[in-house]
Amino acid sequence: KVTELVLDNCRSSNGEIEGLNDSFKELEFLSMANVELTSLAKLPTLSKLRKLELSDNIISGGLEVLAERCPNLTYLNLSGNKIKDLGTVEALQNLKNLKSLDLFNCEITNLEDYRDSIFELLQQITYLDGFDQEDNEAPDSEDDDDEGNFLKETVDRSKGDEDDDDEDEDEAGPPGEYEEEDDEDDGGSDLGEGEEEEE
Repeated sequence: KVTELVLDNCRSSNGEIEGLNDSFKELEFLSMANVELTSLAKLPTLSKLRKLELSDNIISGGLEVLAERCPNLTYLNLSGNKIKDLGTVEALQNLKNLKSLDLFNCEITNLEDYRDSIFELLQQITYLDGFDQEDNEAPDSEDDDDEGNFLKETVDRSKGDEDDDDEDEDEAGPPGEYEEEDDEDDGGSDLGEGEEEEE
């Protein structure tokens, strides 16, 4: 009944991890970073798998295996592998639920128009290397996706552009701290004058 399995830094032999087989039917998260994996040909069928970490291996192709054996993947990390061209990545088109793909540190990232090409090729994905097409960073959890973007837009609108740099600090403070003190927004707002009024 294992749902998460981390095999990072284990050594694979002949492109497979010994003991990783079809009996792991319940797996939802599998990490095989830096295991010298050259191919996915021996990957077992893991129909419940949602997240697959394959960073820092020697994989250069054969990605069509993923759609056959892990059809429900939503997150795939292939950073630091030997993936060089769009043809290799095209095999991921059949992963219909894939939302996030990481190809950081692969040669393919040197291609001209790399990001646009991947988004065009894989229309199902929202995030490539941690950012969406508008360069917004992926949220930590998939659930607050829309909420996060909505909040960010609201913050931007209410504060105007000149305060954008302070955004990170603001999000950490109690909500509403700045609403009453629009006039003194330039820096006096952290001193706590507004705090009595609020409580």
